[in-house]
Amino acid sequence: MLNIGDTAPNFSLKTKNAEGLKDISLSDHKGEQAVVLLFFPFAFTSVCTEETCSVRDDLASYNGLNAQVYGISVDSPFAQEIMSQKENLNFPLLSDFNKATSKAYDVLYEDFIGFAGVSKRSAFVVSKEGTILHAWSSDDPKQLPDFDAIKASLQ
Repeated sequence: MLNIGDTAPNFSLKTKNAEGLKDISLSDHKGEQAVVLLFFPFAFTSVCTEETCSVRDDLASYNGLNAQVYGISVDSPFAQEIMSQKENLNFPLLSDFNKATSKAYDVLYEDFIGFAGVSKRSAFVVSKEGTILHAWSSDDPKQLPDFDAIKASLQ
């Protein structure tokens, strides 16, 4: 897994909303703002829904710290759009359908309850300069990230 101080791998992933598909790259934020990357296993599962909704309800804290939050899973952008609508999410979900970003961040299960190539529940904070300020990953998909530690790394 990547560590604090490492250069965060750039990526370009798709998000989907009413306007259509859009590419989002980590480099879009370089020199502008920090980025919080929250990898999660699957859309619509109970713990993933709990995680995304808790971020939704506290997004003002991240905005106040000049940070853009992204949720990332290997689900299609179309499934993520439905989850985002259903849960009224106020931050983008990015589709790592090809699994390249999860591999680059070294947070991809080889086998997750019989599914190959699913993102581990993980959290990274990337500074506006592109270095990792916070790095956490769990092999236990029921364990949520420490949101207070994520926000502390942004201060």
